[in-house]
Amino acid sequence: MPKSRKRQKTGSQAGKVGWGGKATPGTRWLNAAIAVVALAALVAGGVYWVNASKVESAFEVLAAQGRDRLDAVETKQNKGRRHLNAGERYNYGESFPTSGPHAQTGAPAGFHETAPHPTLLVHALEHGNIVIYYDRPSEDVVETLEDWAGLYTGQWDGLLAVPMSGLGESLMLTAWTKQLRLDEFDPPLAAAFIDAYRGRGPEHPVR
Repeated sequence: MPKSRKRQKTGSQAGKVGWGGKATPGTRWLNAAIAVVALAALVAGGVYWVNASKVESAFEVLAAQGRDRLDAVETKQNKGRRHLNAGERYNYGESFPTSGPHAQTGAPAGFHETAPHPTLLVHALEHGNIVIYYDRPSEDVVETLEDWAGLYTGQWDGLLAVPMSGLGESLMLTAWTKQLRLDEFDPPLAAAFIDAYRGRGPEHPVR
């Protein structure tokens, strides 16, 4: 009776994994690496969600505390909503415009270290965004503004923080036809302003 010969391994069997074969050390390492990356992404996502929830909860508490002081808000004249033609310029005649002709696109929500053009900011206000102007705030104020800007990022209800020289430690909060100047940061009043006017622009109110 002839002796049985050992079958030579095919490429798939001799490699990392064959059909129905066992994983080699290299494949096990790859699978482990993928699992670690997936777990890290899951943990990071969970941490972000928890942090965002904490920021939003704290913001809502502050807004409730400052709501009865919104009589400090100044209502400005509505100068219209006309969209400028491509290449057309417009001078608002003021540092913190709250309405008027503006660009056909708006500046995105977020914490800006370089100020977008005023016509882009006014378009953002028309959408229902809040624009907060800062100059030389403390580190704590910067951190709060970054948290709030990261919390509200929607096209129609976002928040922009943009630099404006000359304010010092003061802040200027603006919404469509609304202004609130804070000579020093007042978290409850600032949060109440944002909550009162965010998402309520004339183009597409969402709140």
